[in-house]
Amino acid sequence: MSGKIELVLSPEQAASDEYILTRIKQVSGLENPVFKKLRQSVDARKKPVRILLQLEYFEPDEDLKEDEWKMNSGLRKDSKEVVIVGFGPAGMFAALKLLEKGYKPLVLERGKKVKERRRDLAILNREGKVDPESNYCFGEGGAGTYSDGKLYTRSKKRGDIHEILKILVAHGADPRILYEAHPHIGTNKLPTIVETIRETILKHGGQILFNEKVTGINIERNCVRNVTTSSGKTIDCRRLILATGHSARDVFEFLNNSGVRIEAKSFALGVRIEHPQDLIDSIQYKCEKRSELLPAASYSLVEQVMGRGVFSFCMCPGGIIAPAATSPGEIVVNGWSPSKRNGKFANSGMVVGINEKDWQAHKDKGELAAMYFQQSIEKMAYLSVLDGLRAPAQNLLNFITGKNTYALPDCSYIPGVKEVALKDILPPFVTAALQQGLLRMGKKMKGYLTGDAILVGVESRTSSPVKIPRDKETLQHVEIKGLYPCGEGAGYAGGIMSAALDGIACACKISEEYS
Repeated sequence: MSGKIELVLSPEQAASDEYILTRIKQVSGLENPVFKKLRQSVDARKKPVRILLQLEYFEPDEDLKEDEWKMNSGLRKDSKEVVIVGFGPAGMFAALKLLEKGYKPLVLERGKKVKERRRDLAILNREGKVDPESNYCFGEGGAGTYSDGKLYTRSKKRGDIHEILKILVAHGADPRILYEAHPHIGTNKLPTIVETIRETILKHGGQILFNEKVTGINIERNCVRNVTTSSGKTIDCRRLILATGHSARDVFEFLNNSGVRIEAKSFALGVRIEHPQDLIDSIQYKCEKRSELLPAASYSLVEQVMGRGVFSFCMCPGGIIAPAATSPGEIVVNGWSPSKRNGKFANSGMVVGINEKDWQAHKDKGELAAMYFQQSIEKMAYLSVLDGLRAPAQNLLNFITGKNTYALPDCSYIPGVKEVALKDILPPFVTAALQQGLLRMGKKMKGYLTGDAILVGVESRTSSPVKIPRDKETLQHVEIKGLYPCGEGAGYAGGIMSAALDGIACACKISEEYS
């Protein structure tokens, strides 16, 4: 006998398996049931906070149907090789799926392995030196390795989200991600998981070349023929998954110069906003101090201001603000959280939608105009400080009022911050939209507008400023056979989950075509 049950519990009740079993016994009539969680979420809309649980229960001797993933692979005798450019979430999951289908992936990654990459990040944070090939965006696992590890997406129609979660658990992620409403791994745990996935790919016949930057794609008669790399290699390929991420500006450049059709794409631009985590907890949970049984509180805010969306992005409870520049002479910030989300601060991107009329000053750059507009803001942020990777920052209330009344509060950004009027960096329409949007958000979250909050600039890599158009059915480039634009860099994803789904989708299309 088995069944399902939904419970609304206090945090204390939800933490007690004994209490949950008592409730199941009352409903099912079973003497010794066992159960597994299907979904768990926090409902903080009213006081007191409640935990919502969806459970499945069984007889003690029944199969619990554990969610286990195993690689069912075996290269075909006529196995074709598929080249994947980029070893971020899109490229990684594309490689796994190709192996499952019996095809051999050859992954070309411009950056280094995780352990070597970690050393470069330490130098970046400590000395403010950016390695263009090894940073928070480039290297094994891509931006996903150091992106906090949030695993939720709105792209639920694009593939099997549960498959991705099972793969991550099989490679070391906490099984709780299988049922939490907002699953999260943590930046401290992602590197080991990424390394383990690499070993799976190699074990089953895949190949991964690090420090192998692709510098060009050779196209003949509208078909992919080969790729060239920075080491001087020319690698033949008839099927190419291009999964380079949203910050590979050199890739966009050589595609454009080679006549490959690309399109400028809208994105969002703004700042990182950081509050004390205790403050966000008290606002969201309506309490003086958060219970240890509750997760660090998060938020999601959106407003329409002057015809533009103003919204929070990639909210990181208990996290830190990190430097995400990929070239010297630019300042870019992002955020992440450790697995326990136990830091002193809560940060979030706070950004404004950017559209075609905004990058007209760069229209001479053609379809790269949005990218150059994005880059110009990052360079302006750097010039405002001119001190390594120190970032321009402003007290939240000073930014809104235009006055200089409040001092900069403490901040988690390791390279350090310098007080700068952010209106001198951001376009006027972004400044105005942020000021009005934040005022409205402060009315929704009492206490959000405070002198204890800081704005750090700039948050500019919310998504790719370029789209590489592809056919909706085949997922190949609209003009070039064998080229599969994939993931965030191609404009078809926004985060770990949607990028992974897109990588899987491209791999499946290649398998179908070969079959």
